[in-house]
Amino acid sequence: MNWLFILYFIAIIWVHLIADFALQSRYIAIRKGKEIRYLLLHGLIYFACMLTFGIWFALINAVLHISVDFVTSKFTSKFYKENNDYMFYLTIGIDQSIHLSVLLITFMMI
Repeated sequence: MNWLFILYFIAIIWVHLIADFALQSRYIAIRKGKEIRYLLLHGLIYFACMLTFGIWFALINAVLHISVDFVTSKFTSKFYKENNDYMFYLTIGIDQSIHLSVLLITFMMI
């Protein structure tokens, strides 16, 4: 396996984590499951961060990221409201697993 490939993908993971967590405020995180404008704002921030890796990579991954979050944020909002920590964190884990899988697949395609 090529070390450059590995380092590049690690960089993608770090940018993903920054875009999905560090640059997503609690305000946006709570509202993106209820109001589409906050989900789209999160997607725009994600897109801007992913531009580091090229316009097409950023566009494809932003659209897929929004699609995944459209579904998973509904569940996390529900479980958060119900104080169901187990299902809340399980859903976040599933969400992140999907995001990382999508990033790897799209990375392999470029």
